[in-house]
Amino acid sequence: MPNKYLLLGAASLAALTSCTREQKPTAQQLLDKTIAYHDPDNAWEKFEGELEIVLEMPESSDRITRITLDRPDDYFRAETIKDSTVTVRTYDKGQCTFTLNGRSELSQDEIETHRGSCERTAFMKDYYSYLYGLPMKLRDPGTQLQPEVKLDTFQNKTYYVLKVSYDPEVGKDTWSFYINPETYAMEAYQFVHNDNGKGEYILLEGLDTIKGMMIPKDRHWYTNEGKFLGSDRLRSAE
Repeated sequence: MPNKYLLLGAASLAALTSCTREQKPTAQQLLDKTIAYHDPDNAWEKFEGELEIVLEMPESSDRITRITLDRPDDYFRAETIKDSTVTVRTYDKGQCTFTLNGRSELSQDEIETHRGSCERTAFMKDYYSYLYGLPMKLRDPGTQLQPEVKLDTFQNKTYYVLKVSYDPEVGKDTWSFYINPETYAMEAYQFVHNDNGKGEYILLEGLDTIKGMMIPKDRHWYTNEGKFLGSDRLRSAE
């Protein structure tokens, strides 16, 4: 005959597990909650503003990038300064310009060396929009929220983990977003390349209030093996 205390313990564990399962949000609920924390007034959709970002890397001089982003008008401009080189690239409804130290008449070698193609400019527009538009960008078409939300430990902290993949034409990486289970702030994220298993994780530090949005101030980049790559620091925003 089963021991009544074992049965009682099993029943209590089952009840606790059931309760925990009920309290844990679904992937969509978690995304809604973290967006509500970072962008309570839905300001990202109509964002027009300027960001100044400083990239600090080991054994390298700083790179300063001044971004102008106008989402309603599909406009992007990036002025990048590193040492004595200044590049300016713009994207305006699919039309691109590129200058190097104030010159627009460039050789093919200069364009290739400084990656001045329209394709690269469109990539940079998407890159900065994605990183500084998180977690709101996770509502974009082609984003696949994996339904199960896990409670897991990352960097010695406990997080809800929102896992995301993309339609093939959108992206080939799998991302994990680490959400504070008490505040629903996004505090870190990680990606893995599906083709080779390599990737990086990014630790977020500090918040800036930009047009009503709570945007992470500093991003510290590491390989998934733990090698420090550099830090993006949001120096100013308006």
